Amino acid sequence: MSDPQAHSGASSLGTLDELPQDYRDAMTSANLVPLWPSMRGFLPHDAPRPQTRPALWRYSEVRPLLLRAGSLTPIEKAERRVLVFSNPGHGLDGLHCTGTIYVGMQMILPGEIAPNHRHTPSAVRLVVEGEGGSTIVNGERLPMERGDLILTPALQWHEHTHAGSGPVIWMDALDLPLVVGMEASYALEGASQTVKNGLDASVTRYRRAGLVPYQNFASPRAQYPLMRWPWAEVRAALEALASDTDEGKPVHLGYVNPETGGECLPTLGFSAIMLRSGEEVTLPRDSASAVFHVVSGTVQAEVAGEALLNAEDADVFAAPAHARVRLVNRSTAKPAFLFQIDDAPLQRKIGIYERFDA
Repeated sequence: MSDPQAHSGASSLGTLDELPQDYRDAMTSANLVPLWPSMRGFLPHDAPRPQTRPALWRYSEVRPLLLRAGSLTPIEKAERRVLVFSNPGHGLDGLHCTGTIYVGMQMILPGEIAPNHRHTPSAVRLVVEGEGGSTIVNGERLPMERGDLILTPALQWHEHTHAGSGPVIWMDALDLPLVVGMEASYALEGASQTVKNGLDASVTRYRRAGLVPYQNFASPRAQYPLMRWPWAEVRAALEALASDTDEGKPVHLGYVNPETGGECLPTLGFSAIMLRSGEEVTLPRDSASAVFHVVSGTVQAEVAGEALLNAEDADVFAAPAHARVRLVNRSTAKPAFLFQIDDAPLQRKIGIYERFDA
């Protein structure tokens, strides 16, 4: 009787060592390699085998090193003063937080300007601490307040300034690994922008969900109409949703383009999560990789069965593709809030996104 496992493709495949040396040499000279010895590495059965590991970066360890960078490297020599969260599964030189997501912590000091540029990777900023900072995107000045999400999409001019006191620190998230892998990553430098819109103009125009400026109906839809989501409004929306969400179910809101209802960026998705006091939530498992930032609170995180201890204010942790994520609010008195980045929009566009739980 034949072995059904062999017919299913689950049997062992031939190795490179089994091939004669002269055949291997002929392939090498012709810039060829056989697929079958490495087939399982590229196409493992049943589930992917991500390099990304569950990993935690503590802000209490990152912040002192970032502050020291401010005294060691002037902004003129850094352009962007950033410490990158490198996932141990990808190696420190890879600049991967997950396979598709780059995350770093950036700082600007009073009076500094991170110069105007634009680049092919798309980016967002999640403000962690400080007052007086702003980002200028295509001539619109956007204030940087704690918890705010600021968009700097691909090929859009942007610069950062600081007119306050003390450091301003924010988390950067980019699709850099994806764009580098496509060999399409580059930046252009430009002169400092002239602010041409009123302060925070896009937030003024899109203040309330379900309402857009009337003249927009007669105009082509803007690709990126909203550039900033103030945390105060996101938190209020989460608290309102919590009143209509069963205990143990995720209180989870996605950031969207107000003109289309779709994701803010074509490659990365952004969302906010609230955990009520003492609440435990298991997020629906899906095929996307994700990065979580604790906006406030103390959260016990378990990723792919691995406990990451307690994640506190401004801590960051990564979840590989297909991983189950369980979150517990360690406080019985206060809610906890998290910001999530994932590559689900990219997966949906190329037709590979899967959700395994309801």
